[in-house]
Amino acid sequence: MSQTAIPAADARSGTRPDGASTGTLLVLLTGVFITTLDFFIVNVAIPDIQRELGARATAIQWVVAGFGLALGGGLITGGRLGDLLGRRRMYALGLALFTAASLACGLAPTPGTLIAARVVQGIAAALLMPQVLGIINGAFTGERRARAFTAYGLALGLGGVFGQLIGGALIEADLFGTGWRSIFLINVPVGAVTLALVRRTVPAQPRTAGTRLDVTGTVVVTLGLVALVLPLIEGRRLGWPAWTWESLAASAVLLAGFAAYQHRLGRRGGAPLVEPGLFRERSFRVGSGLALVYTLAMASFFLYLALYLQQGRGLSALESGLLFAALGAGYFAASTRATAIAARIGRQVLALGAAVQATGCVLLTTALGHGIAWLIPGLALVGAGMGFVLAPLSALVLAGVADRHAGSAAGVLSTAQQVGNALGVALVGIVFYGVTGGVSDAFEASLLPVMAFCGATAILAQVLPRG
Repeated sequence: MSQTAIPAADARSGTRPDGASTGTLLVLLTGVFITTLDFFIVNVAIPDIQRELGARATAIQWVVAGFGLALGGGLITGGRLGDLLGRRRMYALGLALFTAASLACGLAPTPGTLIAARVVQGIAAALLMPQVLGIINGAFTGERRARAFTAYGLALGLGGVFGQLIGGALIEADLFGTGWRSIFLINVPVGAVTLALVRRTVPAQPRTAGTRLDVTGTVVVTLGLVALVLPLIEGRRLGWPAWTWESLAASAVLLAGFAAYQHRLGRRGGAPLVEPGLFRERSFRVGSGLALVYTLAMASFFLYLALYLQQGRGLSALESGLLFAALGAGYFAASTRATAIAARIGRQVLALGAAVQATGCVLLTTALGHGIAWLIPGLALVGAGMGFVLAPLSALVLAGVADRHAGSAAGVLSTAQQVGNALGVALVGIVFYGVTGGVSDAFEASLLPVMAFCGATAILAQVLPRG
């Protein structure tokens, strides 16, 4: 597998002479962990939020999907801003804004205020996350880069998996009487301490010469994404009025226009938001699509599993979170072995992970009518499948991407993942909320599209270049 072109590095340490270290990775991955955690941690708090704020089902979907949509819509711009203004600077700015938005979430008096603060969290995460992949891609090389990408995938997955357990424990502890609000307020001290360490641990990297922000592209792609997800979330509740179909049609036009504009701008020697040359590399072109398809099955699974456990089985937030630990154990075990397995079987590690996750979903469907303990084997397999996919995914997709395109490439890859999460919540939500039976029947039905997305992932893995 080809390696990303970067300046010469110290062969013994695997780092460039700009000061990257283990401390660098810890500070960067803390940002990844808390932003990913906040996407998923809200799932176990949904019943409490509904009761205290009087939030309807659509508002709850927006608490989850609003974060993901803002994140997905802003990641490409965030990556380009890192190239333009400096990746360390944009990482610090994103972390500071995320910390402030977390405080606003924790103090939110109404569902609308909470949704607005979650959108700001998503924008902040969009500034932060592509910088992490960009800095790793440029500051590490060789075996240390491979280990850093694995650590990134581990932080990404554990933030999602253990978000349920951490959220449940915080709600159960009811720190200072804050209840569900503690899941957001905990980010404030963590973010502040991490922010204080950024300048002394994260090396500054050269900016890309001549880079400038494509404002037109930013506006068009953001409008296209909003026009796509908005009707998917609101359509079911409103009975699919005409404007929902018009919005879906408009999204197709806007996103197609965005792609055409990027190609024209690139041919004229401009600075497109997404460098068209990135997609000439098959690993990146196919891998970004695979990342989007696979993540359709992630956030949706976590959200509707949490609803099933608490509303269908009557578990508390903590009990629900403890059950998620089975999923986390499977994820951790698989992700620590995924890189070594990928070195032997290459792209097929992604197909393996998708197959294992689908098998776990099948086991869950057979366990729904039995005791809680019957869910554990299926959850462990679902977690293992996620670990086999997420841990090696970034390295496989970014192989062959030149360092000068690191910010843009990281933005596109992260966008594919986060838009997949947001769309998955909306699409699987149509199935979940469309079932007329109980919550158990709704969750069982929601597993069918999740398994279909896993199957599509396994198929797309066959199109990736051989490792």
